[in-house]
Amino acid sequence: MIPWLGEEEAEAAAEAVRSGWVAQGPRVAAFERAFAEHLGVEHAVAVSSCTTALHLALIGAGVGPGDEVVVPSLSFVATANAVTYAGAVPVFADVDPAAGNLTAATVEPLLTGRTRAVIAVDQGGVPVDLDGIRAAVGPRGVTVVEDAACGAGSVYRGRPVGAGAELAAYSFHPRKLLTTGEGGMVTCRDGELAARLRRLREHGMSVSAADRHAGAGGAGVLETYDEIGFNYRMTDIQAAIGLVQLRKLPAMVARRRELAARYRELLAGTGVRLVDDPPHGTTNYQSCWVLPPDGAPDRAELLVRLAEAGVSARRGIMAAHLEAPYKGTARVPLPATELLTRRSLILPLHHALTEEQQDRVVAVLRSALG
Repeated sequence: MIPWLGEEEAEAAAEAVRSGWVAQGPRVAAFERAFAEHLGVEHAVAVSSCTTALHLALIGAGVGPGDEVVVPSLSFVATANAVTYAGAVPVFADVDPAAGNLTAATVEPLLTGRTRAVIAVDQGGVPVDLDGIRAAVGPRGVTVVEDAACGAGSVYRGRPVGAGAELAAYSFHPRKLLTTGEGGMVTCRDGELAARLRRLREHGMSVSAADRHAGAGGAGVLETYDEIGFNYRMTDIQAAIGLVQLRKLPAMVARRRELAARYRELLAGTGVRLVDDPPHGTTNYQSCWVLPPDGAPDRAELLVRLAEAGVSARRGIMAAHLEAPYKGTARVPLPATELLTRRSLILPLHHALTEEQQDRVVAVLRSALG
Protein backbone atom coordinates (compact mmCIF):
# COMPACT_ATOMS: atom_id res chain seq x y z
CA MET A 1 0.00 0.00 0.00
CA ILE A 2 1.17 3.52 -0.82
CA PRO A 3 -0.98 6.41 0.47
CA TRP A 4 -2.31 8.76 -2.21
CA LEU A 5 -0.84 11.97 -0.80
CA GLY A 6 0.43 15.02 -2.67
CA GLU A 7 1.08 18.74 -2.67
CA GLU A 8 -2.51 19.64 -1.83
CA GLU A 9 -2.32 17.69 1.44
CA ALA A 10 1.10 19.17 2.20
CA GLU A 11 -0.22 22.70 1.68
CA ALA A 12 -3.31 22.04 3.80
CA ALA A 13 -1.12 20.79 6.65
CA ALA A 14 1.18 23.80 6.27
CA GLU A 15 -1.79 26.18 6.41
CA ALA A 16 -2.89 24.56 9.67
CA VAL A 17 0.61 25.03 11.10
CA ARG A 18 0.74 28.66 9.95
CA SER A 19 -2.66 29.34 11.52
CA GLY A 20 -1.25 28.75 14.98
CA TRP A 21 -4.06 26.34 15.83
CA VAL A 22 -2.67 22.84 15.52
CA ALA A 23 -4.59 20.95 18.23
CA GLN A 24 -8.23 19.87 17.94
CA GLY A 25 -10.01 22.94 16.62
CA PRO A 26 -11.87 24.44 13.64
CA ARG A 27 -10.43 22.10 11.01
CA VAL A 28 -11.45 19.06 13.04
CA ALA A 29 -14.99 20.43 13.22
CA ALA A 30 -14.96 21.08 9.46
CA PHE A 31 -13.71 17.54 8.77
CA GLU A 32 -16.46 16.10 10.97
CA ARG A 33 -19.13 18.05 9.07
CA ALA A 34 -17.71 17.06 5.68
CA PHE A 35 -17.42 13.39 6.64
CA ALA A 36 -20.97 13.28 7.99
CA GLU A 37 -22.26 14.96 4.82
CA HIS A 38 -20.35 12.49 2.64
CA LEU A 39 -21.94 9.55 4.43
CA GLY A 40 -25.35 11.13 4.84
CA VAL A 41 -25.30 10.65 8.61
CA GLU A 42 -26.31 12.95 11.43
CA HIS A 43 -23.12 13.11 13.48
CA ALA A 44 -19.39 12.39 13.09
CA VAL A 45 -16.86 12.63 15.93
CA ALA A 46 -13.16 12.72 15.02
CA VAL A 47 -10.74 10.82 17.24
CA SER A 48 -7.13 9.64 17.31
CA SER A 49 -7.61 6.19 15.74
CA CYS A 50 -10.21 3.61 14.79
CA THR A 51 -9.30 1.69 17.94
CA THR A 52 -10.29 4.66 20.09
CA ALA A 53 -13.37 5.12 17.89
CA LEU A 54 -14.41 1.53 18.63
CA HIS A 55 -13.77 2.00 22.34
CA LEU A 56 -15.96 5.12 22.45
CA ALA A 57 -18.64 3.44 20.33
CA LEU A 58 -18.82 0.54 22.79
CA ILE A 59 -19.06 2.94 25.73
CA GLY A 60 -21.81 4.76 23.84
CA ALA A 61 -23.60 1.43 23.40
CA GLY A 62 -23.50 0.89 27.15
CA VAL A 63 -20.97 -1.96 27.04
CA GLY A 64 -19.15 -2.56 30.32
CA PRO A 65 -17.81 -5.17 32.74
CA GLY A 66 -19.75 -8.43 32.70
CA ASP A 67 -21.01 -7.92 29.15
CA GLU A 68 -20.19 -10.00 26.10
CA VAL A 69 -19.56 -8.64 22.61
CA VAL A 70 -19.61 -10.94 19.57
CA VAL A 71 -16.74 -10.14 17.20
CA PRO A 72 -15.04 -11.82 14.26
CA SER A 73 -11.72 -13.39 15.09
CA LEU A 74 -10.75 -12.70 11.47
CA SER A 75 -9.89 -9.05 12.05
CA PHE A 76 -7.01 -6.93 13.23
CA VAL A 77 -6.60 -7.51 16.95
CA ALA A 78 -7.82 -3.98 17.72
CA THR A 79 -11.42 -5.15 17.19
CA ALA A 80 -11.20 -7.59 20.10
CA ASN A 81 -8.96 -5.27 22.13
CA ALA A 82 -11.56 -2.49 22.10
CA VAL A 83 -14.00 -4.88 23.77
CA THR A 84 -11.40 -5.68 26.42
CA TYR A 85 -10.76 -1.96 26.99
CA ALA A 86 -14.46 -1.57 27.80
CA GLY A 87 -14.16 -4.32 30.43
CA ALA A 88 -16.27 -6.76 28.41
CA VAL A 89 -15.50 -10.19 26.94
CA PRO A 90 -14.94 -10.67 23.19
CA VAL A 91 -16.77 -13.75 21.91
CA PHE A 92 -15.34 -14.95 18.60
CA ALA A 93 -17.63 -15.88 15.72
CA ASP A 94 -16.75 -17.45 12.38
CA VAL A 95 -17.09 -15.68 9.03
CA ASP A 96 -18.42 -16.27 5.55
CA PRO A 97 -15.45 -17.80 3.69
CA ALA A 98 -16.24 -15.85 0.51
CA ALA A 99 -16.41 -12.36 2.03
CA GLY A 100 -14.49 -12.79 5.28
CA ASN A 101 -17.33 -11.16 7.23
CA LEU A 102 -19.70 -12.10 10.03
CA THR A 103 -23.19 -13.26 9.07
CA ALA A 104 -26.40 -13.67 11.04
CA ALA A 105 -25.86 -17.44 10.91
CA THR A 106 -22.38 -17.23 12.49
CA VAL A 107 -23.46 -14.73 15.14
CA GLU A 108 -26.76 -16.22 16.37
CA PRO A 109 -25.35 -19.37 18.05
CA LEU A 110 -23.11 -17.21 20.26
CA LEU A 111 -25.81 -14.91 21.64
CA THR A 112 -26.44 -15.22 25.38
CA GLY A 113 -28.20 -13.22 28.05
CA ARG A 114 -24.93 -11.33 28.54
CA THR A 115 -24.54 -10.26 24.90
CA ARG A 116 -24.67 -6.47 24.78
CA ALA A 117 -23.26 -5.77 21.32
CA VAL A 118 -21.93 -7.22 18.07
CA ILE A 119 -19.03 -5.64 16.19
CA ALA A 120 -19.59 -6.26 12.47
CA VAL A 121 -16.42 -5.62 10.45
CA ASP A 122 -16.24 -4.59 6.79
CA GLN A 123 -13.16 -6.74 6.35
CA GLY A 124 -10.75 -5.48 3.71
CA GLY A 125 -13.43 -3.03 2.57
CA VAL A 126 -16.00 -5.73 1.73
CA PRO A 127 -19.34 -4.47 3.11
CA VAL A 128 -20.81 -6.67 5.83
CA ASP A 129 -24.51 -7.54 5.59
CA LEU A 130 -25.48 -5.19 8.41
CA ASP A 131 -29.24 -5.57 7.95
CA GLY A 132 -29.09 -9.35 8.25
CA ILE A 133 -27.14 -9.21 11.51
CA ARG A 134 -29.36 -6.49 12.96
CA ALA A 135 -32.48 -8.48 12.14
CA ALA A 136 -31.03 -11.42 14.06
CA VAL A 137 -29.90 -9.55 17.17
CA GLY A 138 -32.20 -6.52 17.32
CA PRO A 139 -35.11 -8.29 19.03
CA ARG A 140 -32.74 -9.14 21.88
CA GLY A 141 -31.81 -5.49 22.43
CA VAL A 142 -28.27 -6.06 21.15
CA THR A 143 -26.51 -3.08 19.53
CA VAL A 144 -24.58 -3.63 16.29
CA VAL A 145 -21.45 -1.49 16.05
CA GLU A 146 -20.01 -1.39 12.54
CA ASP A 147 -16.22 -1.57 12.40
CA ALA A 148 -15.82 0.26 9.10
CA ALA A 149 -12.07 0.70 9.58
CA CYS A 150 -11.45 -0.42 6.00
CA GLY A 151 -14.78 0.69 4.59
CA ALA A 152 -14.51 4.34 3.49
CA GLY A 153 -15.58 4.38 -0.15
CA SER A 154 -17.37 1.02 -0.10
CA VAL A 155 -21.12 0.82 -0.70
CA TYR A 156 -23.83 -1.15 1.13
CA ARG A 157 -27.30 -1.33 -0.43
CA GLY A 158 -26.78 1.88 -2.38
CA ARG A 159 -25.38 3.93 0.52
CA PRO A 160 -21.85 4.55 1.80
CA VAL A 161 -20.70 1.84 4.20
CA GLY A 162 -21.62 2.75 7.77
CA ALA A 163 -24.39 5.15 6.78
CA GLY A 164 -27.09 2.87 8.13
CA ALA A 165 -25.34 1.90 11.35
CA GLU A 166 -26.41 3.05 14.80
CA LEU A 167 -22.70 3.44 15.58
CA ALA A 168 -19.79 3.05 13.17
CA ALA A 169 -16.03 3.48 13.50
CA TYR A 170 -13.58 4.40 10.72
CA SER A 171 -9.79 4.32 10.39
CA PHE A 172 -7.55 6.88 8.69
CA HIS A 173 -4.35 4.85 9.10
CA PRO A 174 -1.96 4.98 6.11
CA ARG A 175 -3.05 1.49 4.98
CA LYS A 176 -6.58 2.81 4.47
CA LEU A 177 -7.73 4.69 1.38
CA LEU A 178 -8.52 7.93 3.20
CA THR A 179 -5.61 8.70 5.52
CA THR A 180 -4.68 11.44 7.98
CA GLY A 181 -1.51 9.62 9.07
CA GLU A 182 -3.29 8.34 12.15
CA GLY A 183 -6.85 9.09 13.12
CA GLY A 184 -10.39 7.80 13.20
CA MET A 185 -14.06 8.76 13.29
CA VAL A 186 -17.19 7.64 15.13
CA THR A 187 -20.55 8.22 13.47
CA CYS A 188 -23.92 8.01 15.18
CA ARG A 189 -27.54 9.12 14.86
CA ASP A 190 -28.18 10.54 18.31
CA GLY A 191 -27.14 14.13 19.01
CA GLU A 192 -26.87 13.68 22.77
CA LEU A 193 -24.65 10.65 22.28
CA ALA A 194 -22.43 12.56 19.83
CA ALA A 195 -22.04 15.35 22.38
CA ARG A 196 -21.08 12.83 25.05
CA LEU A 197 -18.52 11.18 22.77
CA ARG A 198 -16.98 14.60 22.07
CA ARG A 199 -16.63 15.15 25.80
CA LEU A 200 -15.18 11.71 26.38
CA ARG A 201 -12.51 12.14 23.70
CA GLU A 202 -11.27 15.24 25.57
CA HIS A 203 -10.93 13.96 29.15
CA GLY A 204 -14.66 14.36 29.79
CA MET A 205 -14.49 18.18 29.68
CA SER A 206 -17.90 19.84 29.72
CA VAL A 207 -16.62 22.67 27.46
CA SER A 208 -13.95 21.91 24.87
CA ALA A 209 -10.71 23.84 24.68
CA ALA A 210 -11.64 24.97 21.16
CA ASP A 211 -14.94 26.44 22.37
CA ARG A 212 -13.32 28.17 25.33
CA HIS A 213 -10.67 29.84 23.19
CA ALA A 214 -13.10 30.71 20.41
CA GLY A 215 -15.62 32.14 22.85
CA ALA A 216 -18.26 29.85 21.35
CA GLY A 217 -20.37 29.23 24.41
CA GLY A 218 -17.33 28.75 26.60
CA ALA A 219 -15.89 32.21 27.23
CA GLY A 220 -15.50 32.81 30.94
CA VAL A 221 -16.87 29.35 31.74
CA LEU A 222 -14.94 26.99 33.97
CA GLU A 223 -15.19 23.50 32.56
CA THR A 224 -16.18 20.54 34.70
CA TYR A 225 -15.26 16.85 34.40
CA ASP A 226 -18.40 14.88 35.06
CA GLU A 227 -17.15 11.41 34.06
CA ILE A 228 -13.82 9.78 33.36
CA GLY A 229 -12.78 10.55 29.81
CA PHE A 230 -9.83 9.91 27.54
CA ASN A 231 -7.27 11.73 25.43
CA TYR A 232 -8.57 10.60 22.04
CA ARG A 233 -8.31 13.89 20.13
CA MET A 234 -7.47 14.46 16.48
CA THR A 235 -5.24 17.42 15.56
CA ASP A 236 -6.16 20.19 13.14
CA ILE A 237 -3.14 19.22 11.03
CA GLN A 238 -4.58 15.73 10.55
CA ALA A 239 -8.05 17.09 9.84
CA ALA A 240 -6.69 19.48 7.21
CA ILE A 241 -5.21 16.51 5.37
CA GLY A 242 -8.43 14.55 5.86
CA LEU A 243 -10.49 17.24 4.16
CA VAL A 244 -8.32 16.98 1.05
CA GLN A 245 -8.37 13.18 1.14
CA LEU A 246 -12.15 13.09 1.40
CA ARG A 247 -12.44 14.99 -1.88
CA LYS A 248 -10.16 12.45 -3.55
CA LEU A 249 -11.95 9.37 -2.18
CA PRO A 250 -14.16 8.65 -5.25
CA ALA A 251 -11.11 8.69 -7.54
CA MET A 252 -9.21 6.44 -5.14
CA VAL A 253 -12.00 3.86 -5.15
CA ALA A 254 -12.40 3.96 -8.92
CA ARG A 255 -8.67 3.40 -9.46
CA ARG A 256 -8.48 0.48 -7.00
CA ARG A 257 -11.52 -1.23 -8.49
CA GLU A 258 -10.01 -0.85 -11.98
CA LEU A 259 -6.77 -2.47 -10.81
CA ALA A 260 -8.61 -5.26 -8.97
CA ALA A 261 -10.60 -6.06 -12.11
CA ARG A 262 -7.35 -6.35 -14.04
CA TYR A 263 -5.90 -8.69 -11.39
CA ARG A 264 -8.99 -10.87 -11.81
CA GLU A 265 -8.46 -11.06 -15.57
CA LEU A 266 -4.76 -11.87 -15.19
CA LEU A 267 -5.40 -14.57 -12.59
CA ALA A 268 -8.11 -16.32 -14.63
CA GLY A 269 -7.41 -20.02 -14.98
CA THR A 270 -5.00 -20.21 -12.02
CA GLY A 271 -7.57 -21.35 -9.47
CA VAL A 272 -6.73 -18.30 -7.35
CA ARG A 273 -9.87 -16.73 -5.88
CA LEU A 274 -9.82 -12.96 -5.63
CA VAL A 275 -12.12 -11.29 -3.10
CA ASP A 276 -15.17 -9.90 -4.90
CA ASP A 277 -18.24 -7.72 -4.37
CA PRO A 278 -20.96 -9.31 -2.24
CA PRO A 279 -24.57 -9.32 -3.52
CA HIS A 280 -25.47 -6.41 -1.23
CA GLY A 281 -22.75 -3.91 -2.16
CA THR A 282 -19.38 -3.01 -3.60
CA THR A 283 -15.92 -3.09 -2.06
CA ASN A 284 -13.29 -0.37 -2.20
CA TYR A 285 -10.55 -3.05 -2.36
CA GLN A 286 -8.77 -1.63 0.67
CA SER A 287 -7.09 -5.04 0.71
CA CYS A 288 -6.82 -7.15 -2.43
CA TRP A 289 -6.73 -10.55 -0.76
CA VAL A 290 -6.61 -13.81 -2.66
CA LEU A 291 -7.02 -17.47 -1.74
CA PRO A 292 -4.72 -19.87 -3.63
CA PRO A 293 -6.27 -23.12 -4.86
CA ASP A 294 -6.15 -26.44 -3.02
CA GLY A 295 -2.78 -28.10 -3.51
CA ALA A 296 -0.94 -24.79 -3.88
CA PRO A 297 2.41 -24.38 -2.09
CA ASP A 298 2.35 -23.21 1.51
CA ARG A 299 1.49 -19.52 1.89
CA ALA A 300 4.88 -18.81 3.51
CA GLU A 301 6.61 -20.25 0.44
CA LEU A 302 4.50 -18.09 -1.88
CA LEU A 303 5.38 -14.97 0.11
CA VAL A 304 9.09 -15.84 -0.05
CA ARG A 305 8.93 -16.37 -3.81
CA LEU A 306 7.17 -13.03 -4.27
CA ALA A 307 9.65 -11.23 -2.00
CA GLU A 308 12.63 -12.69 -3.86
CA ALA A 309 11.18 -11.20 -7.04
CA GLY A 310 10.79 -7.79 -5.39
CA VAL A 311 7.04 -8.07 -4.84
CA SER A 312 5.82 -6.80 -1.47
CA ALA A 313 2.88 -9.03 -0.59
CA ARG A 314 1.77 -9.98 2.92
CA ARG A 315 -0.19 -12.61 4.79
CA GLY A 316 -3.97 -12.40 4.83
CA ILE A 317 -6.08 -11.13 7.71
CA MET A 318 -4.99 -12.30 11.14
CA ALA A 319 -7.13 -14.36 13.51
CA ALA A 320 -7.24 -12.86 16.99
CA HIS A 321 -8.20 -16.12 18.70
CA LEU A 322 -4.86 -17.63 17.66
CA GLU A 323 -2.82 -14.82 19.24
CA ALA A 324 -1.48 -15.07 22.81
CA PRO A 325 -3.95 -12.71 24.57
CA TYR A 326 -6.99 -14.63 23.27
CA LYS A 327 -5.61 -18.11 22.63
CA GLY A 328 -7.95 -20.82 23.84
CA THR A 329 -10.93 -18.49 24.33
CA ALA A 330 -12.93 -19.43 21.21
CA ARG A 331 -16.20 -21.10 22.25
CA VAL A 332 -16.99 -22.71 18.90
CA PRO A 333 -14.89 -24.02 16.01
CA LEU A 334 -13.90 -21.32 13.52
CA PRO A 335 -13.04 -23.30 10.36
CA ALA A 336 -13.52 -20.52 7.79
CA THR A 337 -11.52 -18.08 9.90
CA GLU A 338 -8.64 -20.53 10.29
CA LEU A 339 -8.65 -21.42 6.59
CA LEU A 340 -8.50 -17.78 5.50
CA THR A 341 -5.91 -16.70 8.04
CA ARG A 342 -3.69 -19.70 7.20
CA ARG A 343 -3.84 -19.61 3.39
CA SER A 344 -4.84 -16.17 2.08
CA LEU A 345 -2.41 -13.45 1.07
CA ILE A 346 -2.71 -9.80 0.13
CA LEU A 347 -1.38 -8.57 -3.21
CA PRO A 348 0.03 -5.09 -3.86
CA LEU A 349 -2.71 -2.61 -4.77
CA HIS A 350 -2.33 1.17 -4.74
CA HIS A 351 -3.00 4.15 -6.98
CA ALA A 352 0.51 4.20 -8.50
CA LEU A 353 0.60 0.49 -9.41
CA THR A 354 1.41 0.11 -13.11
CA GLU A 355 0.26 -2.56 -15.53
CA GLU A 356 3.86 -3.74 -15.84
CA GLN A 357 4.05 -4.18 -12.06
CA GLN A 358 0.77 -6.06 -12.02
CA ASP A 359 2.02 -8.32 -14.80
CA ARG A 360 5.13 -9.03 -12.73
CA VAL A 361 3.13 -9.85 -9.60
CA VAL A 362 0.93 -12.29 -11.48
CA ALA A 363 3.81 -13.86 -13.40
CA VAL A 364 5.70 -14.58 -10.18
CA LEU A 365 2.55 -15.95 -8.50
CA ARG A 366 1.76 -18.15 -11.51
CA SER A 367 5.30 -19.52 -11.48
CA ALA A 368 5.15 -20.22 -7.75
CA LEU A 369 1.84 -22.04 -8.17
CA GLY A 370 3.41 -24.28 -10.81
